[in-house]
Amino acid sequence: MKVILVRYAELGLKSRMVRRRFENLLRDNILSALSSDGVEALLRSDEGRFYAEADDTEAAVRSLRRVFGVASVSLAETCSSDLEDIRSKAAEYSRGRMREGQSFAVRPRREGSHPYSSMDVGREAGSAVMLANQDRGVTVDLNDPDFELYVEVRGPRAYLFDSYMDGPGGLPMGSQGKVLAIVDGERDALAAWMMMKRGCRAVVLGEAHPLLQRYDPELRTAQGSVEDSLREDVLGLVMGLGMEDMDTVRTLRQPVPLYLPLMGMDEKEIVRRLEEMV
Repeated sequence: MKVILVRYAELGLKSRMVRRRFENLLRDNILSALSSDGVEALLRSDEGRFYAEADDTEAAVRSLRRVFGVASVSLAETCSSDLEDIRSKAAEYSRGRMREGQSFAVRPRREGSHPYSSMDVGREAGSAVMLANQDRGVTVDLNDPDFELYVEVRGPRAYLFDSYMDGPGGLPMGSQGKVLAIVDGERDALAAWMMMKRGCRAVVLGEAHPLLQRYDPELRTAQGSVEDSLREDVLGLVMGLGMEDMDTVRTLRQPVPLYLPLMGMDEKEIVRRLEEMV
């Protein structure tokens, strides 16, 4: 059975009470993203992880990688945490993925109480991979392998996968209040995106930008003047101004804080970050 492992990073640094609240918000955002993309999935969680099961795993992965708060995802195959089952699954998994003459390494990790150590997992899984592929001339290289097999043992289950796919990271959207974003182009959209990544839910003044809609399927818009829009429960105003716009910044007078996430970025960094949004 294939399962998508969903990891978060910053949430794990919070106190237990705050982490629980953020985890619940992240769960809601994940389900909203999957539903918006028409992906049917089951979602469960334990300490530090979410697990998603879907018929269309590729579509589910695409959706999950656009949810703020998600640090990375991996498409994994599972078995029990019994060491013999891990050996068998490691051999089967590697046999379907390794090629002639490749080098490999096993990267084990373990959470919970088990009658073996992480080193035991690495040793036994590595031995199984070597035996299963000995006709292909494979070798072990712990420093710079061609193929990496990750074995993550958590409680009664083990998860085997060969890659980490980055998510946007940050904090769950909606955990840090609401901001009003003036979006007239890609630079403004990037500024709003960066505030959304820090947990803010953005209200766009004017037309919704498609790049932002990819990350917030419930993106709200506002019409009219900035002053009228600020009457809602908005905690700040976001604009895509940079150092070259300091004369404009000095003339701005608003009753709420002004956030300028692009301030100090050069054009090269702005282009790179825009590419991350696509």
